[in-house]
Amino acid sequence: MHPRTTISPELREWILTTTRAGHGVPDVLRLMRENGYDPRQSRSIVAEVLKLPLAALHASATRGSTQGLRTKHPEAPEVCIDGHSVGVSLSVNAPALRVLENLLSGQECDELIELARPRLQRALTVDSEGRHQVDRRRTSEGMFFAPNEVPLVGRIEKRLAALLGVPASHGEGLQILHYLPGQEYEPHFDWFDPEQPGYEAITAVGGQRIASVVMYLNTPTQGGGTAFPGLGLTVTARRGTAVYFAYEGGDRSSLHAGLPVLQGEKWIATKWLRERPYKKPGKA
Repeated sequence: MHPRTTISPELREWILTTTRAGHGVPDVLRLMRENGYDPRQSRSIVAEVLKLPLAALHASATRGSTQGLRTKHPEAPEVCIDGHSVGVSLSVNAPALRVLENLLSGQECDELIELARPRLQRALTVDSEGRHQVDRRRTSEGMFFAPNEVPLVGRIEKRLAALLGVPASHGEGLQILHYLPGQEYEPHFDWFDPEQPGYEAITAVGGQRIASVVMYLNTPTQGGGTAFPGLGLTVTARRGTAVYFAYEGGDRSSLHAGLPVLQGEKWIATKWLRERPYKKPGKA
């Protein structure tokens, strides 16, 4: 909470009385917004009064929406999707994380690389206003496919939708990234921080991110795995394998990094899922 934010006794008592009467966090935040409170300040105040972590408060507010969806977590030992068998070789509960074997075939990996190669440029991240920007923490090259842009992309999106129980319309465009020796993506979260300016704008086009799927399109000679520092876990980059993890817009144990490639190169495809249907900014 911002150190200069002061909570009056009257406001504190109102929040407590309102929640004790059975009204949820979304109702409290809505009423505060209607009475002129800044949404970011309101979340901080409610979190302080109710003794909730901001991330947990945001997840509670999100669950109050009937439109928000959550992924289902694939269960070991395997899941069969339209005749395609996907093995679940590792399961973690917090965050919900699965290592998925044979999510993509070798041919699908090779085709994605060749389709992406001519369109590569410096990989970008999303800033607080929803714009794409160069970030020193991400040193790879990349590109995006539009949803269902080509049959291969559409097939993969359909497979992920069936596997995770979230319609393909909730996915951002499939991103392909290419890393050379020494290139990496330093530790970061994929979800959007409700405390950052521009949060409302960036989540207006599909809501909060709820899960990520990182698919490995080749096997680097050395390095290039995906590390989860809080778990002491590194997922090895192996062609056709993927790591799926869900975070419901605020699980800090989902902190992860693309480790430096030490020898060879790394190609990955990343899919981010939103709680509501995603519409790219600027598109009607």
